[in-house]
Amino acid sequence: MSGPGVGFEYPRQEVSWLKRDVLLFANTIGCTADELHFLFVALPFILPECHHLTLKQELHPDFAVFPSYPVILPFKRTTQEVIDFYAAQAETPIPGVPKFDSTRVLDGQRRLIFHKPLPTTSEGRKFEIRQKILGVYDKGKSGSVVENQTDIVDKETDEVYSSAIGSAFFVGQGNWGGPKGPASVNFPPPQGKKPDATVSHQTTAESALLYRLNGDYNPLHATPEPGKKMGFGGAIMHGLSSFNFAAHGLLKAIGGSDPKNIKEFQARFASPVKPGDKLVTEIWRTGEVTDGWEDVRFITKVEGGKVCLSNGRALIKPVEGRMEVVKNEGVNFRDVSRGVSVSVIIVEELRGQGATGPFDRKARIKMVKRPKRIAI
Repeated sequence: MSGPGVGFEYPRQEVSWLKRDVLLFANTIGCTADELHFLFVALPFILPECHHLTLKQELHPDFAVFPSYPVILPFKRTTQEVIDFYAAQAETPIPGVPKFDSTRVLDGQRRLIFHKPLPTTSEGRKFEIRQKILGVYDKGKSGSVVENQTDIVDKETDEVYSSAIGSAFFVGQGNWGGPKGPASVNFPPPQGKKPDATVSHQTTAESALLYRLNGDYNPLHATPEPGKKMGFGGAIMHGLSSFNFAAHGLLKAIGGSDPKNIKEFQARFASPVKPGDKLVTEIWRTGEVTDGWEDVRFITKVEGGKVCLSNGRALIKPVEGRMEVVKNEGVNFRDVSRGVSVSVIIVEELRGQGATGPFDRKARIKMVKRPKRIAI
């Protein structure tokens, strides 16, 4: 495909992260206390009375990066400090197209492809962003769209860990004579079918202020002035925070909160979300399965208002037999069946209900089958 800017590659950028960054991200996208594999990391410790004896906590050995974490790395890069968002976005112009004003930019859509799970820290290794332009499109008076692909790559092995195909919409910056661009590919939910699951997430006035600490310091999401200039009336939520709330909701509701159970995730940013809005995500299973991955569709709405994420689609390995009971503040599941190991928490629950032992591993699996790491 040819056109203005197509194929242009940005200078490669090193990226890095710590376990603390991974924990922060999981906390800001709605992970809950029953998902400690995203929220808790086992670390060595020394007993105060036995300085010579070092033990290792083994409570949660499956600590993992939430799969969509790579979307934050192009903003964070290697820094642990607050950055000038506008200066960082304006660093490299795209040849053959106008220089766009990064103070008036919104997310268009994003598709994530998860090739390999990221390690929980980049320490001791070198990762980089490799980003190229796929297209720059003139949408007339409304603005321009810049579509790009961003890969997170191990610099030494050239292994690609994740790919993000996304677009940025530069508000009111069109009419420069560029191509209009191809028609969008749509992934609507099945017609006439009720959602198979519904999850909700209540944002607060501080949600965007917390999410930005991941590294996305766009002032549009912190102070009212940029949003007022763009016609939003004040600060709005990061489009990618709503995106990640939905990714978490789908993985928890359909994939058993197992990071290995999601291969792709995408959505179109349809309308802004205000801090304090409640987001409701409706999820449909299509039954279309390829190599174990089911095509799952979703829509996210502001409760009582507009659709904010449309064209939602994910490829997920469903955890069969789960029964969802949705509460106002999120998803609460009370039954999961999937012949794998059972936690001590569940055994204690059984005892509390009058069940008797012996509670060896086989007995636990026979009595209650649940995915590991899932506790109620």
